[in-house]
Amino acid sequence: MKHRIGRVEGEILRELSKILQKKIRDPRLSDVTLTAVECTNDFSYATVYYSLLTEDGNKEKEVAEGLEKAKGLMRHLLGQELTVYKVPELIFKRDTSVQYGSKIDKLIAQLKKQENDR
Repeated sequence: MKHRIGRVEGEILRELSKILQKKIRDPRLSDVTLTAVECTNDFSYATVYYSLLTEDGNKEKEVAEGLEKAKGLMRHLLGQELTVYKVPELIFKRDTSVQYGSKIDKLIAQLKKQENDR
């Protein structure tokens, strides 16, 4: 069962990424990258993680609103592509791992600079 969930999650991620690029015309969502999908065991919900390259709070809010507005259309289009009995309800969450990684990179760079300045 775990293998099937993983396969469906991968398929949902691929299809939603295509839908976001080709079918959703919301300018607020132009910088959004979908990073992962986690489904519940019964496929009734899919948590879709997304990342942004900005740390601007206003932009973050706009993107969240844009995704919320596009959710119904995205789910409808996903249903046309997926071969599952029931199309999961989509829940969007910000993936902060990219932000975290870049923060760590900056800290390491600062430490190296301090070492070199000695």
